[in-house]
Amino acid sequence: MRPAILYSFRRCPYAMRARLAVRSSGIECELREIILRDKASEFLAKSPDGTVPMLLDERGEVIAESLDIMLWALERSDPEGWLVGRAEALALISRMDLEFKPKLDRYKYARGVAATVARDQAASMLAELDTILAKTPYLCGQQNTLADMAIAPFIRQFANVARPWFDAQPWPALQRWLDGFITSKRFAAIMAKYPRWQAGDPITLLPQRQE
Repeated sequence: MRPAILYSFRRCPYAMRARLAVRSSGIECELREIILRDKASEFLAKSPDGTVPMLLDERGEVIAESLDIMLWALERSDPEGWLVGRAEALALISRMDLEFKPKLDRYKYARGVAATVARDQAASMLAELDTILAKTPYLCGQQNTLADMAIAPFIRQFANVARPWFDAQPWPALQRWLDGFITSKRFAAIMAKYPRWQAGDPITLLPQRQE
């Protein structure tokens, strides 16, 4: 049976969270890098909406949502225990996806007052995360879980809009947590650069967890 196939785009935070979970699971998975401005026709023929990430499992079934890809991988193999406290993690992820992500997008793409308003609205949620992380090392307790790995790519994206501003905020616990994620071996592994995938290319496997 051929390995699952993950269509990805290196800089997309949704694709990052999918790669993180598949890598942690240790499941053998082919990685296909998609360029958003020039998407491969084979990808578009399978993708319901032309967005990444998208996973084809070993049977050719399509999984098109990043969180569903994470759960697909971790329900098969969860050597690091990312599904501990699953209900709490999913509730926090849902809130960040539904409430924080739209504000992040407005902050990133708007200009002037609109961007400042969106930034400040998003910042109120980040202050809540800082309060949580001041009490425990991770969002759901004493270990990395699904919540940390699903949310961290979006906090990174927010911070990178104006890093000096982010670093100046009174969020020491959140900043420590984010820096730990960005400087980790796992993040470096899933951020390796790959050429645009084209039909007929040799198989590239997503690096598996070694630490």
